[in-house]
Amino acid sequence: MSSKLVTVNSLNFDRTVRRSWTCKLIEHIDERIVLLGGFSHDVRHTDLGLIRKGTVSREYFWLDRWYNIFVFSEPEGVFRNIYCNINLPPTYASNLLEYVDLDIDLLVWPDGSYQLLDQAEFDENATRFNYPPAIRERVLSTVEKLSLMVKDRSIFQEFLEQQI
Repeated sequence: MSSKLVTVNSLNFDRTVRRSWTCKLIEHIDERIVLLGGFSHDVRHTDLGLIRKGTVSREYFWLDRWYNIFVFSEPEGVFRNIYCNINLPPTYASNLLEYVDLDIDLLVWPDGSYQLLDQAEFDENATRFNYPPAIRERVLSTVEKLSLMVKDRSIFQEFLEQQI
């Protein structure tokens, strides 16, 4: 396993940094990049609740896809949830991965239930930053694609089997 560190920058549509964190590079094969991150302290999240210190995030990015997927595990190793970010395809160079976050997220729980998050933020930013119609349409089709992956449970098969 690589011990190379990667800085991840989640950007607003105007390319200003929204959030930044550091992860370990686990795999970079063709268009897919897998990172491993962890929480160094407890975090209270509006939608996720308490994320405890020691929680692990296995983060999947594709340089040709409009989403990324984070698989969270509790400090004891038990699967916690899946968090899907809708974004412009990321860029990766010189240990820096950056993506433009397009606001809408999908939160998936172990029982297969899910929530669409931040629709109001998407609507607000689509107006504020004047998202082109093609981007708005792509966001909606990506949400639909991810929702189908949850409904047919393929999201669990694809991403939970890889954690072992």
